[in-house]
Amino acid sequence: MNSLNKLSNKLVNAFLQNKIISPVPLKYAKSMKEAQKLRRLCESKISKPVVGFKAAGTGIPVLKKLGEKEPFYASIFQQNVLKSGKSVRVNKYTLGIELEVAYLVKKKFFELKKKINFKNIHQFISHMMPAIEVVGYRQRKKGIKYLGDLCSDFGANVKFVIGKKTKYKKINFANLTSNIVNKKIKQSVNGHSNTVYISPLNSLRFVLSKLQKDKVKLNKSFYVFTGSTVGVTPILGKGFYQGRIDKLGSVKAMIR
Repeated sequence: MNSLNKLSNKLVNAFLQNKIISPVPLKYAKSMKEAQKLRRLCESKISKPVVGFKAAGTGIPVLKKLGEKEPFYASIFQQNVLKSGKSVRVNKYTLGIELEVAYLVKKKFFELKKKINFKNIHQFISHMMPAIEVVGYRQRKKGIKYLGDLCSDFGANVKFVIGKKTKYKKINFANLTSNIVNKKIKQSVNGHSNTVYISPLNSLRFVLSKLQKDKVKLNKSFYVFTGSTVGVTPILGKGFYQGRIDKLGSVKAMIR
């Protein structure tokens, strides 16, 4: 068994058993090409259903700082998506909490022969909703030095908690205010949707175009989580974090 295979088995086991392992070799974080290779291999070894995809690295200033030209996407598995109000356990390798615009995309997207674009994208979206993401590592690692740090570890997804779905309608997704708050510890962070790769709709277009390019197909509708409107907000205490996005509503997660 080669080293990549062994490494992927360790990460997959950490993902399934909720364990923490030693950091992956630096080359899998430093090079996005290697990180993507590891991500794809790990995802292929998970037999649980894929229910969607996340965009990561959608903050353009952060991308520039990390020396990358574009974000990446990662698969999201059923076990990692919870309803609003559910609890999420964190540990010292948790990076933080995010508040995102999420879309539910119709399965007929996979029948599209043309390239996805801003003209045809609307017909494939059925619902929209706010979502909280808890991000972190399954490795004894802190901070983000490279985009590959996130990519190589299941996109650094710990859990998504999703709010109430509303029927999709065309709104200005580039101009939505947001806020995440933990009232118990008086932590409040304001955000804006224009920090998400110009707009969450552009981030969605990016993910869908990558799915087309990589010939990824599912036989059902699926979620796309577009990236944080509040950056990676540090979790300063336990208790309920409530996120609110203008025109989309609210979502809350119990951090334990």
